[in-house]
Amino acid sequence: MAYGVTRQQADALGAWWDDRREFIQPTEFMLTRKGKVMFSTYSNAPVGRMDPAETLTLIKFLNAQRAK
Repeated sequence: MAYGVTRQQADALGAWWDDRREFIQPTEFMLTRKGKVMFSTYSNAPVGRMDPAETLTLIKFLNAQRAK
Protein backbone atom coordinates (compact mmCIF):
# COMPACT_ATOMS: atom_id res chain seq x y z
CA MET A 1 0.00 0.00 0.00
CA ALA A 2 1.30 3.43 -0.84
CA TYR A 3 0.16 6.96 -0.14
CA GLY A 4 1.43 10.16 -1.69
CA VAL A 5 2.88 8.51 -4.79
CA THR A 6 4.46 11.04 -7.14
CA ARG A 7 4.11 11.12 -10.92
CA GLN A 8 7.73 9.97 -11.21
CA GLN A 9 7.07 6.97 -8.92
CA ALA A 10 3.89 6.09 -10.85
CA ASP A 11 5.84 6.18 -14.11
CA ALA A 12 8.51 3.89 -12.62
CA LEU A 13 5.77 1.38 -11.70
CA GLY A 14 4.14 1.67 -15.09
CA ALA A 15 0.96 2.77 -13.33
CA TRP A 16 -1.85 4.84 -14.77
CA TRP A 17 -1.53 8.46 -13.64
CA ASP A 18 -4.73 10.52 -13.69
CA ASP A 19 -3.60 13.84 -15.19
CA ARG A 20 -6.91 15.57 -14.54
CA ARG A 21 -6.98 14.80 -10.81
CA GLU A 22 -3.20 14.43 -10.30
CA PHE A 23 -3.02 11.03 -8.60
CA ILE A 24 -2.14 7.42 -9.29
CA GLN A 25 -4.93 5.04 -10.21
CA PRO A 26 -5.07 1.68 -8.38
CA THR A 27 -2.14 -0.50 -9.38
CA GLU A 28 -1.89 -3.96 -7.87
CA PHE A 29 0.77 -6.62 -8.15
CA MET A 30 1.06 -10.23 -7.03
CA LEU A 31 4.75 -10.96 -6.54
CA THR A 32 6.76 -14.14 -6.20
CA ARG A 33 9.02 -14.60 -3.19
CA LYS A 34 11.87 -13.31 -5.35
CA GLY A 35 9.96 -10.13 -6.20
CA LYS A 36 9.00 -11.09 -9.74
CA VAL A 37 5.57 -9.90 -10.92
CA MET A 38 3.19 -12.84 -11.43
CA PHE A 39 -0.01 -10.86 -12.01
CA SER A 40 -0.93 -7.20 -12.10
CA THR A 41 -4.02 -5.05 -12.47
CA TYR A 42 -4.36 -1.43 -13.41
CA SER A 43 -7.76 0.16 -12.84
CA ASN A 44 -9.38 3.52 -13.37
CA ALA A 45 -12.67 2.41 -11.82
CA PRO A 46 -13.83 -0.02 -9.10
CA VAL A 47 -14.25 -2.78 -11.69
CA GLY A 48 -11.16 -4.93 -12.16
CA ARG A 49 -9.54 -4.39 -8.78
CA MET A 50 -8.19 -7.41 -6.94
CA ASP A 51 -10.68 -8.84 -4.46
CA PRO A 52 -8.92 -10.21 -1.34
CA ALA A 53 -10.97 -13.44 -1.24
CA GLU A 54 -10.45 -14.11 -4.96
CA THR A 55 -6.75 -13.35 -4.64
CA LEU A 56 -6.43 -15.85 -1.78
CA THR A 57 -8.26 -18.46 -3.88
CA LEU A 58 -5.80 -17.85 -6.73
CA ILE A 59 -2.79 -18.17 -4.41
CA LYS A 60 -4.11 -21.44 -2.97
CA PHE A 61 -4.73 -22.78 -6.48
CA LEU A 62 -1.22 -21.86 -7.66
CA ASN A 63 0.34 -23.43 -4.57
CA ALA A 64 -1.65 -26.63 -5.15
CA GLN A 65 -0.52 -26.75 -8.78
CA ARG A 66 3.09 -26.23 -7.77
CA ALA A 67 2.83 -29.06 -5.20
CA LYS A 68 1.75 -31.59 -7.88
